[in-house]
Amino acid sequence: MRTAILLGTAAAIVLTGTALAQTAAPAVPLIPREALFGNPSKTAGRISPDGKWLSWIAPRDGVLNIWVAPAGNPGAAKAITAEKVRPIRSYFWSPDSSMLLYTNDKGGDENFLLYGVDVASGAERSLTPFEKVRVQVQGVSPLVTDRILVGVNNRDPKWHDVHSLDLKSGKLTPVMINTGEYGGFLTDNKLVVRGALKARKDGGQDFYRVVDGKADAAPLEQIPLDDSLSTSPAGYTLDGKTLYWVDSRGRDTAALIAQDVATGAKKVLAQNAKADIGGALTNPRTGVVEAYAVNYLKNEWTPIGSAVAADLKFLKSQLPGELAVTSRTLADDKWTVAVSSSSQPSATYLYDRKARTVTKLFDSRPELAGAPLAAMLPVEIKSRDGLTLPSYLTLPAGSDADGDGKPNRPVPLVLVVHGGPWSRDAYGFNGSHQWLANRGYAVLSVNFRASTGFGKQFLASGNQQWGLKMHDDLLDAVDWAVERGVTTPDKVAIMGGSYGGYATLAGMAFTPDKFACGVSIVGPSNLQTLLKTIPAYWESIRAQFHQRMGDPTTAEGRKFLDSVSPLYKAGNIKKPLLIGQGANDPRVNRAESEQIVEAMRAKNIPVTYVVFPDEGHGFARPVNSIAFNAVAENFLSQCLGGQAEPIGDTLAKSTAQVPHGAEFAPGLQAALRK
Repeated sequence: MRTAILLGTAAAIVLTGTALAQTAAPAVPLIPREALFGNPSKTAGRISPDGKWLSWIAPRDGVLNIWVAPAGNPGAAKAITAEKVRPIRSYFWSPDSSMLLYTNDKGGDENFLLYGVDVASGAERSLTPFEKVRVQVQGVSPLVTDRILVGVNNRDPKWHDVHSLDLKSGKLTPVMINTGEYGGFLTDNKLVVRGALKARKDGGQDFYRVVDGKADAAPLEQIPLDDSLSTSPAGYTLDGKTLYWVDSRGRDTAALIAQDVATGAKKVLAQNAKADIGGALTNPRTGVVEAYAVNYLKNEWTPIGSAVAADLKFLKSQLPGELAVTSRTLADDKWTVAVSSSSQPSATYLYDRKARTVTKLFDSRPELAGAPLAAMLPVEIKSRDGLTLPSYLTLPAGSDADGDGKPNRPVPLVLVVHGGPWSRDAYGFNGSHQWLANRGYAVLSVNFRASTGFGKQFLASGNQQWGLKMHDDLLDAVDWAVERGVTTPDKVAIMGGSYGGYATLAGMAFTPDKFACGVSIVGPSNLQTLLKTIPAYWESIRAQFHQRMGDPTTAEGRKFLDSVSPLYKAGNIKKPLLIGQGANDPRVNRAESEQIVEAMRAKNIPVTYVVFPDEGHGFARPVNSIAFNAVAENFLSQCLGGQAEPIGDTLAKSTAQVPHGAEFAPGLQAALRK
């Protein structure tokens, strides 16, 4: 399935779109979609707790599976799982290093079940053999090697009960039946449930102490709505004496706090005025936090004390780029470390702490070596009401000769909007940015208000601002790019998935003259129906949705939600729109796309609709991702004039269906005939 990059092979390039684009020689050769969106060669490298094994995810017969090799002989790797359709995207080692465990769903339904594979025998089995059940890994401890804790919602789809799972026999034993409607649990390293989180009607949360499987009557801690997405208990040290918190209460950005369990006393270990504490390195033998990360424009690691200070300094000197420690042995003598840059895909190394050596294990996408990849530029953009929006701009390779952060002459721009919306864009290698920049576009991603990681005031400023001030932030970013000379007002497209899909629909419907075209992926069009169809297991955060989006239980709230739903202004859309949807999406129901497609069809407004029957909230299978992106880049080339690799046989290799509007996307009808 892998495709080589033929640098300098202009004959392979097909240009569509404006007459200028059809005649102009391309600045750089096209990077094949397969190289960016196909399976990585290897990814997710780990070392087993006992240090004897290395593991990673890599293709087996075209599908991502888990591979294992002796730590001293990576070349002897063998696939230990045999998924045939759905890629494995994450996994972990059992505490005793005898098993590899992973979760997977079916067709994107997000009913994740837990599977285990015995390393010695290769025997694989489902450890949670249920139907229409979502399993959550609740607790894994180096002190308890024969079992883990899992949450299972087979009794009530709204609530997860905590069970102990014997890894050898597969036996599930109830630990705490969740009749108290708790949204989450906190466990220690003896696999004892010691805390429970419960949603309040105002959208906040209460934290209860749990003793012998029963929660106290009164909460131990209260977390207001404004702190609910930036405050949570973060785990115990292995001796259970210290509880860590990431906590924004009493401050704007979330700090790292250590609480003495016996006395309740709290100590601030780290905080930053611009961004929340976003990650931590903990000692595998003690659970003590040894370093923390802050991600404002870039992710920066800072040691606490001297335990890993020399290690981080050494790694930064040897591996320049964005560092991530992905695993540590229980003896803490070896680490796996992933490093990347905005123009370099991730590579994974084995770090020997005693020898102070780093050994390269693999590149995730070696086929991109020598490709014309572009650098991502962190930028700060001011909103019209004075907020600073941390953002990321990628320019086409070769377009910025003097390196001043703007192209020599304006180029078309694609505004790529992140999902969530309670999430964020970040600096680093981004396949979508590289793809679009390679096709000749500037790419801009904006952390608009409501994005997480920048303090609770920034986040709360997006409350009930879907399609309003959140949309204004996106418009302000486009205006910034125009004023800076990055692009021109008539050559801007908007694109995104999930909330980014909503933002695309809103952009096309609410500001129909702002964007030349739009690409919406699993985007909600009607906020009332979106809130009615959220998964049952999101019940604990339903009140928070109502507070941050609008309350559908009141007449005033319903009126407001309708006012910011693109469906009801679909008649305003007048520029080309492409919509992609997974048929099994449990978050943004298929009807969200079909409602707006039907509304546009009824008014004879062109819209192209592509649906994948074996996908959910986004496209996990590479053949489907490649197929949709093939349609999207040819669609974009028509309205922005960039380069496009032909659709070719990508649709035939995928499960794509086009219920409506194939005639409005260049090359789509011909591809369907194949």
